[in-house]
Amino acid sequence: MWCSRVALRRLQRIAVSPLNHTGKVQRDMSTLPRVYVTRQIPPEGLKILRESGEVQFELWDSDDIPVPRKELLQKVKGVDGLLCVLTEKIDAELLDAAGPNLKVLSTMSVGFDHLSLEEMKKRVIFLVCSCRGIRVGYTPDVLTDAVAELTVALLLATSRRLIEAADEAKTGGWGTWRTLWLCGYELANSTVGILGLGRIGVAIAERLAPFKVKKFIYTDVAPRPELASAINAEFVSMDELAKQSDFLAVCCALTPETKEICNKDLFSKMKNTSIFINTSRGGVVNQEDLYEALSTGQIAAAGLDVTVPEPLPTNHPLFTLKNCVILPHIASASYTTRNAMSSLAANNLLLGLRGEPMIKGLKL
Repeated sequence: MWCSRVALRRLQRIAVSPLNHTGKVQRDMSTLPRVYVTRQIPPEGLKILRESGEVQFELWDSDDIPVPRKELLQKVKGVDGLLCVLTEKIDAELLDAAGPNLKVLSTMSVGFDHLSLEEMKKRVIFLVCSCRGIRVGYTPDVLTDAVAELTVALLLATSRRLIEAADEAKTGGWGTWRTLWLCGYELANSTVGILGLGRIGVAIAERLAPFKVKKFIYTDVAPRPELASAINAEFVSMDELAKQSDFLAVCCALTPETKEICNKDLFSKMKNTSIFINTSRGGVVNQEDLYEALSTGQIAAAGLDVTVPEPLPTNHPLFTLKNCVILPHIASASYTTRNAMSSLAANNLLLGLRGEPMIKGLKL
């Protein structure tokens, strides 16, 4: 585990450091590769692009409002590179609008379910004869600590009913002391289940261990003994994960296989004292089934940082439940992590345009 920590710290240092210039004479700006950046990304990433002298880039200059689809389709025409965030759907329509010049796509996200990888694969196959293809970079690992911290915070806020308690204090519900008022569930002597054991799952378990958790269990597509050994976690089936977990943290990627994997079947096997936490992707949960499980007392409570859609409409039934804590997708929202993500996205883009290996690239 020590080795993996050293590797992670090294990646974080590399990700945020400006790349060394290639030594070539700087070209006239008009001859540089054209790049479109779909959001006003954190300053460290923009600084890397500006100071590289290797690209000319145009920016959708807002962090509050995503670029309108019509404008995005117009702006990507003829670009060599695209730096996007998870709100932009990169599909056949956009790739067609961009045209054959598009060589590199860099997303400032660890998830890539907004990217149509199948379409990109088709284009790589189609373009291989002319030695061209779209290379894709993303930003995993640099957000491990931030996501793990937020997951633990959300778990505690949900299990100990902190949001509900704060509201009671503010609105006059705080009366005389009562024996069972706002009681929740402790981590001590509990079983914590992890659905999808990767770096983030391990980091969550490491932070929970000092709370005297009795046992960690996990399920994945296959056992992951090297990661599991770091937290002394036992591999179990999906059914056993549901049955045994006092706290169930979802950390898996959204794929066709995991879409709505957390559904009525899973919730029906969980204890009525169980706490369900999702900081991965909203699409892994069937929200109607979750509402049913929460409203009927099938499970005790849920904490969600991700939903479908995002933002979740304020009139959604889940917002009516006191035992459901919903956050606006902020797991990676620390200044350090978001700057590291933007830096890694910028460096991936520049390396891709150079034709060099990206720091973190997807294999299509």
